[in-house]
Amino acid sequence: MLNALEVFTTVVVGVMGGVEFSVAFVVNPILNALPEDSGQLGRAHGGRMLGAVMPVWYITSLALVTVWAVAGRDRPGAGLAVTAGALLLLSVIMSLLLLVPINNRGKTWTPENRPADWKQQMNRWDRFHHVRVAVIIAAFALLVTALA
Repeated sequence: MLNALEVFTTVVVGVMGGVEFSVAFVVNPILNALPEDSGQLGRAHGGRMLGAVMPVWYITSLALVTVWAVAGRDRPGAGLAVTAGALLLLSVIMSLLLLVPINNRGKTWTPENRPADWKQQMNRWDRFHHVRVAVIIAAFALLVTALA
């Protein structure tokens, strides 16, 4: 049963990391290249959609890794799972303190009500997000290593 949990957890974290990687390096660059207000409207919609889903995904991933670390504490790779859990906790803290406040503002913006510095705020979100993606990918790599 623990083996199934380990594999399931690794897949959940890996897919989450893949989604976040895609947002950072595929979706947002595409949105940034769209003409006129399309990119800002796309980011606002993405902020609403992913803003509803990702918190559940982040907490579920952290919970799964925590269960893995506790249930497998006497098995090889437990330290890697604990470290991955710490990285996922860091990603949650980063989200709450750095990214969610910007996202909560951005998801309500329209071309009529957005602030003058909206592009700077989106660039700041992107920079924080790139760091968060690296943290999640590192956690995923540790989980894969723990499985080996």
